[in-house]
Amino acid sequence: MSFSREVKQELAKRISPARHCQIAELAALMNFCGQYGKDGEGGYTIGFASENEAVVRKGFTLLKKTFNIETDIALDEQEIYDILHKLGDLEEPVSPLLIKSSCCQRAFLRGAFLSIGSMSDPAKGYHLEFDCTSQAKAEQLRELMRGFQIESRIVLRKKYYVVYLKEGTSIVDLLNVCEAPVSLMNLENLRILKEMRNFVNRRVNCETANITKTVNAAARQVEDIEYIRDHCGFENLPKSLREMAEVRLENPDAPLKELGGYFDPPIGKSGVNHRLRKLSELAEKIRL
Repeated sequence: MSFSREVKQELAKRISPARHCQIAELAALMNFCGQYGKDGEGGYTIGFASENEAVVRKGFTLLKKTFNIETDIALDEQEIYDILHKLGDLEEPVSPLLIKSSCCQRAFLRGAFLSIGSMSDPAKGYHLEFDCTSQAKAEQLRELMRGFQIESRIVLRKKYYVVYLKEGTSIVDLLNVCEAPVSLMNLENLRILKEMRNFVNRRVNCETANITKTVNAAARQVEDIEYIRDHCGFENLPKSLREMAEVRLENPDAPLKELGGYFDPPIGKSGVNHRLRKLSELAEKIRL
């Protein structure tokens, strides 16, 4: 099962105890994937256009709880009127009166994700989106999320206005707002594991780069010292540089700090670096 489907399975099981929150979530489901019409006998039916059975069940459960509507019988004209009068025009954004409180806004966002939301596998990348059929509905979703300090963006993709999040922290915050604690913890665990892997990779890459840099520097130093030895010899070098040249040739792979320990008395890393730089400068003069 995909992570997105797991999130929807969890959200589908969440039923707000308050009727006004149930209506807010039902409004989202009807607004984004609801449909109604007359049957062959003149009665009215309501449905939800979703491939996820849990989402469809959630819609009918909310209809039962909020309007005492049975799913196995047709509705009369008064019943469909009462529902649409309460939920408003399904072609337009929902009335602000239905989602004026924070708890109702949470329920509405939950219903929106169940209806038109999707999420990529967080092990591969962070991306959550809502595919809206109108810009006005997309703007309403963005404003609702902004009220919870969640910043999203809107992009037009074919015929849909897509509201999307690409930051792991923002997606975590949205799952918290929608009240999906299990999915939230699963995502956090994946994020921690991913961040640890990235941290280890960065450290390994950094250490590898440092080792490569040290090895290359040592190779150049040995090359310069050998050039001095072969063309001028060490006899005319000052004692400090002669000793440095001999120690480096004897320990071609040793780091600077270790080289300093071979002197009596020992010298520091900066002293070793200074002498090696002098030898390199001298080799360059000889080459010229």
